[in-house]
Amino acid sequence: MKSRRVTTALWQAQSAGSVRPINNAAPTSIRRLSVAATGASPLILRTKTTTTTTTTTTTPPSRQPPARYLHTSPHQRSEAASSNPAIKFPCLDALETRSANLEQQAQAQAQQASARSDKSGPEPSYTVGATQTYHSRGEPLLLDHGGQLHEFDIAYETWGTMNADRSNVILLHTGLSASSHAHSTPENPQPGWWEKFIGPGLALDTDKYFVICTNVIGGCYGSTGPSSIDPLDGQRYATRFPILTIQDMVRAQFRLLDHLRVDKLYASVGSSMGGMQSLAAGVEFPERVGRIVSISACARSHPYSIAMRFVQRRAILNDPNWNRGFYYGRVPPHVGMKLAREIATITYRSGPEWEQRFGRRRADGSKPPALCPDFLVETYLDHAGEKFCLTYDPNSLIYVSKAMDLFDLGHANQQATATRRAERLAASSSSQSSPIPGDGATCSLTLPDRPYEEKPDPNGGSPLASALSNESPSPGSQHQSSNPQTPQPPADLVAGLETLRNHPVLVLGVASDILFPAWQQREVAEALRQAGNKQVEHHELSEVQSLFGHDTFLLDVNGVGGQVRSFLG
Repeated sequence: MKSRRVTTALWQAQSAGSVRPINNAAPTSIRRLSVAATGASPLILRTKTTTTTTTTTTTPPSRQPPARYLHTSPHQRSEAASSNPAIKFPCLDALETRSANLEQQAQAQAQQASARSDKSGPEPSYTVGATQTYHSRGEPLLLDHGGQLHEFDIAYETWGTMNADRSNVILLHTGLSASSHAHSTPENPQPGWWEKFIGPGLALDTDKYFVICTNVIGGCYGSTGPSSIDPLDGQRYATRFPILTIQDMVRAQFRLLDHLRVDKLYASVGSSMGGMQSLAAGVEFPERVGRIVSISACARSHPYSIAMRFVQRRAILNDPNWNRGFYYGRVPPHVGMKLAREIATITYRSGPEWEQRFGRRRADGSKPPALCPDFLVETYLDHAGEKFCLTYDPNSLIYVSKAMDLFDLGHANQQATATRRAERLAASSSSQSSPIPGDGATCSLTLPDRPYEEKPDPNGGSPLASALSNESPSPGSQHQSSNPQTPQPPADLVAGLETLRNHPVLVLGVASDILFPAWQQREVAEALRQAGNKQVEHHELSEVQSLFGHDTFLLDVNGVGGQVRSFLG
């Protein structure tokens, strides 16, 4: 009876002119109906999307039951139909408009591709500027978790001059989303992401050193990644691309060094994910690396950073346009990608900096509050997402960020990886089939039978928590060899870093960094010392010295660049 009364109310409301049947549903999935004529409560009905276009004409009130899918005509949304006007969402309108434009572009590109009989579809526009490319083929690159790349490209750029014995080479590693364009070149004069750190007399002095920077495998700026073509079938890898590790990226880079006939690096230098690679290069190729610089990084990923990257990936995976990774030639998951970048940006900067930079100021205090970007900090995040969402491949973000999560230089992980690789190599040498193991992913969408409970430390507390509760270092403090905040590194990590005991290592951290907190760099330095390394330099920039958080390595030419220049000599 209740259902019949609602139907009758809608029918009466339609006759009174409050609502009308929908012939061309808007892309929006939910519409709110205000049935003012009958006094009925507002209803929420789902609508279906259609591309049919019709012309609506005014007809006399009909006695036929109304159509199932209804919406309120814009000009009928008056004050009389609702207690308050509906809030506008220009930010969502913009996203819907972009989706429609991208759909049109994809269709146009598909038509052009069909006319050319190009089965690979339109090329993505992720590469930025001219690079050199090394193509590896002949010997497959075996990956840590069972996959392989039969052939691959490495995009790279160089600065400075390599000396006769090739002993002045520095390999510069990138962060998660950076290209090989660390500094401008004659072929690409655009400023690079480390423009003020590379050049004569700078941190990476090109009067002394020959600097090489690559785009990592898994990336989308010229190196082989998920958006690349699988040479075996001519189709894009998408999520058929194999799982990567930081060590896999480093091994691919050393294939490039082999090609350039560089037997040993003067130094391996990197920040953020690049700092992980820098340490991994020394562990994987101890005889081929001289000095090591690791800035704002760690020797094993920790739960907080893993969690933040997981949420970023979920934002992309839950965008319907992601299509399980097979979106090439279609509308990309730009909405999820934008949200992922906004989340990441929160971790890249610091609260104190934003307090000074934005405070609680709104973009336009003369306008009523809005649910779209309103505060200055919201507009900043929105802009960061906009800049990024169509310039980086979402699948690359998924794969490269997962490699960061898997990073662990502990002895046990190294041994397990070595065992897997040896077994796979033996199987390939004996021509035996060696299937790639399944990913083992599960998801039930159900609550556990027993609620999660915090497990107390059997020793009565957390060594790290008690260490972090101590007083912060003084503003001028840099060397932290005996700082009470230094956590006791696990024995497994100490054992894993023993291969670096004879390498000069610079470890640099930033107190305002929330993505790779400064205690993680202290852990690296202390683990190296306990492993027998007597050539460890550890410096930490206090919040007084830098409020830029994790992004300090991109911005602080004096604090970061000065320490690097001094260490390299």
